[in-house]
Amino acid sequence: MIEINNITKTYGSGDAKFQALKGVTFTINDGEFVAIMGPSGSGKSTLMHILGCLDTPTTGTYFLDSKDVSTQTDEELAEIRRLHIGFVFQSFNLLPRTTVMRNVMLPLVYAGVDEEERENRSKKALLASGMTESHFAHMSNQLSGGQIQRVAIARALVNDPSLILADEPTGNLDTKTGEIVLGTFQKLNKEHGRTVILITHEHEVAEYAERIITIRDGLVVSDSKSHSRKHSYVNN
Repeated sequence: MIEINNITKTYGSGDAKFQALKGVTFTINDGEFVAIMGPSGSGKSTLMHILGCLDTPTTGTYFLDSKDVSTQTDEELAEIRRLHIGFVFQSFNLLPRTTVMRNVMLPLVYAGVDEEERENRSKKALLASGMTESHFAHMSNQLSGGQIQRVAIARALVNDPSLILADEPTGNLDTKTGEIVLGTFQKLNKEHGRTVILITHEHEVAEYAERIITIRDGLVVSDSKSHSRKHSYVNN
């Protein structure tokens, strides 16, 4: 699914030049659950922006679903994001006085999908993310942090993307709630075959993935299977 070849990213020029990525290469296969881990300043956020087609590399190539997206225009990148990538962020980004169902349906409204299809796809995405139908009519500001993040996951799923990209998705959650959300990603990966990339600075979080790519000072310093993976996911 993903092929990154010698990606670099440089910001600024002259004395202010800073190289955030210094030649990153890896592949991620369809159906993998991969964590990209690194401390603040490691380059992982820059890499996340490139993987999510929110930015382009200075040099190198990025193939997503066999398409070279490293030289696309802003309009082309926006279309790739809409069709192929589902984002889950630390800050949730839900509309607070809007129902769970409406929050999930919004991307489909913008895409011009008819009302019945919007509702069917939104219900399917919410159930896949672990939400129960009794919560579909709740306002998002009536939910717990973990429930809100599950709604955000459902919203990321609703366009049926080939890639789920989660940027520090447990950063605003307590440990127990974070474990439930991470278990939801495991379930989406194992039971629904979703490709998931998890961006984190915490090794405890990265252990939920099958594979951990560690970034430091703009370079990949390790890429290995997770040896202490938490195999059971929480369903409630």
